[in-house]
Amino acid sequence: MVRGGAAVLRKYGNFIDNLRLYVRGGTGGMGYPRLGGEGGRGGDVWFIAQERITLKSIREKYPLKRFVAGTGANSSVKALKGEKGKDCEVHVPLGISVLCDDGKQIGELNAAGDRFLAARGGLGGSLATNFVPFKGQRRIVHLDLKLIADVGLVGFPNAGKSSLLSKVSHAKPEIANYAFTTIQPQLGKIMYADYKQILVADLPGLIEGAHANKGMGHKFLKHVERTKQLLLVVDISGFQLSVKTQFRTAFETILLLTKELELYKEELLTKPALLAINKMDLPCAKDNLNELMKQLQNPQDFLHLLEEEMIPENTLEFKDIIPISTHTGEGIEELKACIRKSIAEEAEQENEEYRKKKLLLLQTSEEQMNRR
Repeated sequence: MVRGGAAVLRKYGNFIDNLRLYVRGGTGGMGYPRLGGEGGRGGDVWFIAQERITLKSIREKYPLKRFVAGTGANSSVKALKGEKGKDCEVHVPLGISVLCDDGKQIGELNAAGDRFLAARGGLGGSLATNFVPFKGQRRIVHLDLKLIADVGLVGFPNAGKSSLLSKVSHAKPEIANYAFTTIQPQLGKIMYADYKQILVADLPGLIEGAHANKGMGHKFLKHVERTKQLLLVVDISGFQLSVKTQFRTAFETILLLTKELELYKEELLTKPALLAINKMDLPCAKDNLNELMKQLQNPQDFLHLLEEEMIPENTLEFKDIIPISTHTGEGIEELKACIRKSIAEEAEQENEEYRKKKLLLLQTSEEQMNRR
């Protein structure tokens, strides 16, 4: 039996996942025409990925959000070759995409230590420039954060994602019986008895039309891209956002969630996925579960009953389907065990693929050597 221990929750008060910055490389130093001296190049602006950094902390530390590198040293009699200006290094969170002001992605920083040249310094004055220095590169960039987690909780509002996070990790997200309790991402860690840790992200609830940016829309879905695996959380009794919207059964909910993921980015459906069927403590839950399992085993037999726009082109293949109740604790330990098993299997598969690539490279290298 896998036992969960205490958990750590990273707080995201006033969570922000996009920050607009002004960056400018340093101006080059003046040349020395009489002796042919060359001014130093202006400093560069670098973004460097570092753990325990948030966009909020950057905004608080640098309220002007302007980053300018140093000017290159002028050429002189004592130093004909001027020194390079001082670089400006900005530490940013892991999981950052760097975008131009027009929205085009120009870089990514995913691992600690990753570096991105945000603005290059200008050339120093030299014979080629008539000894006049160049100004450094200047531009507006956006830092777009996509959370990196092992498992992302996906579900419609009030499916019980926040309650599930609190059960598996002892985190303390806001929980209530109205739809949108999660309006900003929450992270919790499952801590196992052997000190194994798995990071779980509770993301704002989807609504129909999220792919078109309705509700939390892209703000939610972009975070799903960086999670290694998906954990769909579905209310066994079905879902209805309000009295003005149509009631959806658990089976319809799963198809709609799949459809929203597919319409936003089809590659999301290739991620390993688990299904947690929540609220098994409710009346008629077992009968509803039996019906749902029949539908999931042979979905094609039931698709004709649904509206055409609800049916996804592809379906998610669930590695495990676990009935749970966040109210009574039913199935929670089994779910934690399944999460760990799924993560371990995917890690082993990645390792095996890496070993095969290395072996192929080695064999190709040996063949090339033999031909010589």
